[in-house]
This record gives sequence, structure tokens and C-alpha cells, in this order.
Amino acid sequence: MGFRFTPTEIPDVILIEVDTYPDHRGFFRETYKKSGFAEGGHPWTFVQGNFSRSSKNVIRGLHFQYEPAGIGKLITVMRGRIMDVAADIRPGSPTYKQWVSAELSGENGSMLYVPPGFAHGFCALEDDCFVNYMMTGEFSPGHDAGVRWNDPEIGVEWPITDPILSQKDSNLPFLNEIEGRLRADYETAEEASV
Repeated sequence: MGFRFTPTEIPDVILIEVDTYPDHRGFFRETYKKSGFAEGGHPWTFVQGNFSRSSKNVIRGLHFQYEPAGIGKLITVMRGRIMDVAADIRPGSPTYKQWVSAELSGENGSMLYVPPGFAHGFCALEDDCFVNYMMTGEFSPGHDAGVRWNDPEIGVEWPITDPILSQKDSNLPFLNEIEGRLRADYETAEEASV
């Protein structure tokens, strides 16, 4: 069994393809193996798992956590199909305000790794989309944040224009409203890594 790790147009965001073994009963696939990820050069450690169910045309996001509680997410779809999005919100990054997407489904088994410093969201393309999130850090209510799904500076090209949103996601700020805090977080993180 194997994992294939492919950097996207924003190299920090990784598309992961896995082997699927079908037979007359259905199929089997591994979705995570610590040694397999480490051998692929990605020794991420996951400490929390979340699961969501979404109806068609639901958009969740774009979510992230402020530093020092930034988290990476490994997104897997168990059933249904989504457009999964990662937007770079690291001021100073060469890909700042850029986004990438991948279609993840229960059928294709592909996964997307979204690192800290990125806002994550998805659009459910079918009813009953079951999405699993493995996270490199625990949810921290005091650092919970997000950017509006239709932020014009990021410009995600969603497949719909009138999504179903939570009240929270409807009221998320635009990027220019939080850019000062993001810049301060980014500079602090850069200094800490030196």
C-alpha cells in the first residue's frame, strides 16, 4: 500500500493519492499511516480528528487559527464530493492571497494537506458529503478565526454563487480587516524560527 504526495501550485499544500483495493464486497484503502507519511517526507503528527456532514451547496470556511495555535489539516472525504480550498494568508509569503483547490471524493480517495498559515474551506458538490479532518493541533476557541468565503482579495472561484452558510461563516471578516494581526503573527513566527 502506498501514498503519493504531490505539491499543488502552492507547494506547501499537498495532494495525497492513495491506493484503493476493490473486490466483490466493496473496497479497502489506507487513509493514514505514520511511517508511510514519514517515508514520503511528511512526518506530520495529528492530535485531533473532526467529522462533518454537509448538504449540496454548503460552503464551510474559510477557517484557520491565529498563531501561536496555527494548525495543519488533512482533509479526507468518506462519502460524496467536495471542492476543497486552501488560501495562503501568510503576509510576506510569495503566494500570499493565492488559493488552490482539489476535488476530493469518497470515490477517488484523494486527500489534501492544508498547512498552518492557510485558510481552509470547502463546497459540498453533492448531498450527504461526509468529510473527515485530521489536525496537527487541537481546536483553540481563543484563536479560532476565518476569512469570508467570497473575499475579493483572495478571489476563490467557487462553483456556486449563493451557498448555504452558517451564521458564523456569513459574518467572517474580509482579509483586509484582519491583515494587521496576520502580519504581526507572521513576523513573530518568522522571528521564532530563526
